[in-house]
Amino acid sequence: MKKKINRTLTVKQKKILDFVTTSSKKHGYAPSLEEIATHSKLDAISTVHHHIKALKNKGYLKKEENQPRGLSLFEKTPDSVEIPLLGIIAAGKPIEPIENPTPIKAPKDMVSKRGNYYALKVQGDSMIEDGIWDKDIVVVKHQQTADNGDTVVAITENGATLKRLKKQNGKVYLEPRNKNLDNIYPKHLEIRGLFCGLIRRF
Repeated sequence: MKKKINRTLTVKQKKILDFVTTSSKKHGYAPSLEEIATHSKLDAISTVHHHIKALKNKGYLKKEENQPRGLSLFEKTPDSVEIPLLGIIAAGKPIEPIENPTPIKAPKDMVSKRGNYYALKVQGDSMIEDGIWDKDIVVVKHQQTADNGDTVVAITENGATLKRLKKQNGKVYLEPRNKNLDNIYPKHLEIRGLFCGLIRRF
């Protein structure tokens, strides 16, 4: 069975990838590890190496060994399948999704042959600590059940939202992944899908 690659970015990884992307486009070559460390406020080059390795493993960057500016964006187009983009999902306060399906291509490694999948465009910053950012597109498997700790598309009395499902002491609630935001304790809760991955466009 093919191992599924987790392409979700941490906050630090996204900051580094954004810097490599903008710097490469502006200057025509990638920044050095020292420049990345300075921009990202990292004290050790070894820490930069760690994040670069993670970005390579997730398929975002390539690295030529023994080259001072050997970084480049990974531009290979993965095998993809077409799924419907249903509209907007809140990663903040719940909002109603706009269900006007348009087709979008998603990497094959995010979906399986069994199940129905769809995509939603994220609006808000409540999931940034899980590497899910405003304007990202999330790939979702349609299902009505989820385990404790899963990231889900949930319907509450206030509309649809993307959050972590938490179960504690007999209570079920929705947890944002932003330390500045409070948990949501809905009176009405339906699970409409399980987060499977995201598509980021630069």
